Amino acid sequence: MFDIQENLKNLPDTPGVYMHKDKLGNIIYVGKAISLKNRVRQYFQSSRNMAPKVRSMVSQIAEFEYITAASETEALILECNLIKKHRPKYNILLRDDKTYPFIKITNEKFPRVIKTRRVTKDGGRYYGPYSDVGAVNKIIDLLNASFSLKRCSAVAFPHGFKPCLNYHIGQCRGVCAGAVSEEEYMKAIDGAREFLSGRNKPMINSLKEKMLAASEDLNFEEAAVYRDYIEAAHALSATQRVVLRSDADMDIVLPARGLESTVMVVFFVRESKLVGRETYEMENSQEVDRRELVSAFINQHYGQMPNVPKEILVSDMPDDLVALEEFLTDSAGHNVKILQPQKGEKRALIDLAKKDVLEMVKTIDQRAANARERRETLGKEIFAVLKEMGAESGEYDGRQFRAEAYDISNTNGVDTVGAMVVFEGVKPDKSSYRKFKIRTIEGQDDYGSMTEVLSRRFRRVFEGDEGFSVLPDIIFMDGGKGHVSTALAVIDQTGFGIPVVGMVKDDNHRTRALIYRVDGSEEYREIPLRDKSLLFKYIGTMQEEVHRFAIEYHRNVRDKKALVSVLDEINGIGPVRRTALLKHFGSVEKIKMATLDQLREAPDMNEKSAVSVWNYFHKLGQK
Repeated sequence: MFDIQENLKNLPDTPGVYMHKDKLGNIIYVGKAISLKNRVRQYFQSSRNMAPKVRSMVSQIAEFEYITAASETEALILECNLIKKHRPKYNILLRDDKTYPFIKITNEKFPRVIKTRRVTKDGGRYYGPYSDVGAVNKIIDLLNASFSLKRCSAVAFPHGFKPCLNYHIGQCRGVCAGAVSEEEYMKAIDGAREFLSGRNKPMINSLKEKMLAASEDLNFEEAAVYRDYIEAAHALSATQRVVLRSDADMDIVLPARGLESTVMVVFFVRESKLVGRETYEMENSQEVDRRELVSAFINQHYGQMPNVPKEILVSDMPDDLVALEEFLTDSAGHNVKILQPQKGEKRALIDLAKKDVLEMVKTIDQRAANARERRETLGKEIFAVLKEMGAESGEYDGRQFRAEAYDISNTNGVDTVGAMVVFEGVKPDKSSYRKFKIRTIEGQDDYGSMTEVLSRRFRRVFEGDEGFSVLPDIIFMDGGKGHVSTALAVIDQTGFGIPVVGMVKDDNHRTRALIYRVDGSEEYREIPLRDKSLLFKYIGTMQEEVHRFAIEYHRNVRDKKALVSVLDEINGIGPVRRTALLKHFGSVEKIKMATLDQLREAPDMNEKSAVSVWNYFHKLGQK
């Protein structure tokens, strides 16, 4: 048994990160400290002055671990990584913003302007994230149309390559046809960069000239198109209300705290103009000091951003200022300062932002109340289902509930995969999604495949895998009696007693009811959903999500297999050279683009095999 008092005596007086755990070994809090010895001991002294949240956490601590660090900055980075990995229940958590889209200018010979939800260190230029997907799509359409940019993903254009429709209707400069030089094309890309950076006057003026010219030629339809573009550009710059005398790029970070929820508001200042605002929900933050809240947000948010401004203005200065600045400077590759201006233009800028935040607080509470009402209504309906099934779950007490859903996908029994999606309350928890490539089942056998998926999922619990350690309150199977029976056969062996229901579809492939097996018998009963509108929508969303996730994974597996099979068709390329080529170039697409000299220089290749590969793709491109 872990003796807390004895282990407190052994704590070092050095910087580091500590992790509190509950009786099940789950990490419930991660923190950093300049002195582990002093900081961790504070939790186990008198609780008289502790906040209720801290008292609740301390009451659940059964043991703790720690990792020493060379400096406070190193501890800060480690803390950030551990919070992202474990997402402890008592930490302030930045909700995952991977679903927010960015606008990206790709790192290609002839770059494209695209929407993406993934930020990688690929040399591309990212702008965002943006919460309004519709606005992102409009901006991309505007830039592509205004600058006639390349929209296709092709990067190589062999002899005989045929231009697409965009070229023929004048919406693309014709890179594939050699109709534009790289230098001329890059000037257009520079224009797109200028616009996305907030410098949009040249583009708006150009659009106005084209609109007037079209009007003078009585081409009113074309003029209307330019008018719409101008309006879109003005809509994008509607928040550019402040101009500083200095040429500055900075962010303003302010907390907006309602009665029940907290968001962090980030205002973007580019080229001295306030050009936009985004909000980010924070969890477990209601009883936290504002300085600690700002610190947690800056750490987690900017630690994963591709472009960090040189200045971050705050209304509440974090206590770990020096460590944060060192961390961000190292991540960004340039000096980053966190400032709390007391006077002058920057102070005026913060005051203006605060007015926006005060107005925002009014809607935060209403939004929180609506979300709580949906969560409670759905929770009651879920627990009513559990009660009807005879599950020992008690009455719904307002807590967050967890649901898992499973599906199988294959093509005529080939490349079979399984998928697991997780919903925490009303929302999907995508960090907990899991994929399974079926290993033991051959051919079309959904029940056998599902048995393997569930067996592997729960075996990982007994193996101590933290990624599978949290058990659901209920499991939804994409199917009827057979799938429910299959799941229960596995779960009964675990002893967990998790309720299982099947999602039964109607003739239009929409879920009409839930089906479950009466405890201790072979009798099955249905629970109609027609009178449970919120639950009906929730089940439909979950079913679509698990189906999408399974199909997407299956396509990836199938496409990867198909790409590898292309290399198998080339004379002189066996398993060893195939593996060496893929490892060296990274993908079949890059092998296609490689020159003959590059193929010759690749590992395990000789003159004959290099010529064979080059000829194969060269001739293939002319077919």
